Amino acid sequence: MPTKVRASAYREVGGGMAANAACAIARLGGRVAFWGRAGDDAAGAAMAQEFAQYGVDAGAFRRLPGCRSSQSAIVIDAGGERLIVSHHGDVPDDASWLPLAEVHGAGAVLADVRWPTGARALFATARDAGVPRVLDADVADGAAIDELLRLADHVVFSEHGLARWASLPASSSEAQCRTALERAWAAMRSRGSASACAVTRGEAGSWWLTGDGPLDVPAPAINAVDTLGAGDVFHGAYALAIAQRRDIASAARFATLAAAIKCTRGGGRAGCPTLAEVAALAARS
Repeated sequence: MPTKVRASAYREVGGGMAANAACAIARLGGRVAFWGRAGDDAAGAAMAQEFAQYGVDAGAFRRLPGCRSSQSAIVIDAGGERLIVSHHGDVPDDASWLPLAEVHGAGAVLADVRWPTGARALFATARDAGVPRVLDADVADGAAIDELLRLADHVVFSEHGLARWASLPASSSEAQCRTALERAWAAMRSRGSASACAVTRGEAGSWWLTGDGPLDVPAPAINAVDTLGAGDVFHGAYALAIAQRRDIASAARFATLAAAIKCTRGGGRAGCPTLAEVAALAARS
């Protein structure tokens, strides 16, 4: 039904799954480079400025003349949940310019599903170099996720991403979700490079399948203000922990706490916690 509503606040903030994750890693004290592309427009300029402010190496962030950057309109309700309407811009799909030789010096790499061509190139190079590969498996074309499942060795789905990939009904049961996760884990293991496959479930925590068996990681009780960017913070924190050679259980717990802190703050990536803040929450939990 057509209607109008009045917003109580308005913000313009940087976004993008991998971009938010990179900012979270920097905020947590990690050394991180962002590889990606945008238009040579006001949005692209704002992205570059925010990377500099957060201390993210954006030397391989390309701003392409005549192209439009991806942008989204986001509505956040009183409970902190969000509705996102995205326009993905019109930047070219070419990934031949990526500085893939630099992958050999990385502790881990992280990619999302918004640019499958770039993610494919990154993961293939990292696999050959023996570098851990973390996939942020959000809502995307099923064929793209199928391919990336076979290249990544750590896959973390959003709940909506897993449901879309597995063609689950809107009101899917816990048993159906766990079965879908098992399917994804089997697809990863069919290529012999699987370390972990998980699904994040907001305040319900996350479920994991690993080479050492299943793992359920609860989320701490918090007063959620804004969930925007929480999944991105989770993936960034998890990738950082894997790069630091933490075990999967420790990495999952670290990521859970970082994402929980973000949910208590507004503004997307502006709510990224510091390492000291995560440590303080861990001591209280």
